[in-house]
Amino acid sequence: MEKIKVIINRESNTLDVWFDDAEKEFICEETGEEVILKKDKDNKVIGFEKLNLFADTKVNIPIEVMTT
Repeated sequence: MEKIKVIINRESNTLDVWFDDAEKEFICEETGEEVILKKDKDNKVIGFEKLNLFADTKVNIPIEVMTT
């Protein structure tokens, strides 16, 4: 894995996280918990989308990045 791409979209109130190239997306699967799994042709999860990310507009998102 080269890098993870994280997109916070305040307009659509979503969080997208990609573990692979977004252009490989072939199918999506809803989990029922406002999370959508994004999969490639081999049914491998390459990303996910969290719906309704913000309850209000004044939210801080703490992020910790770790490398090994």
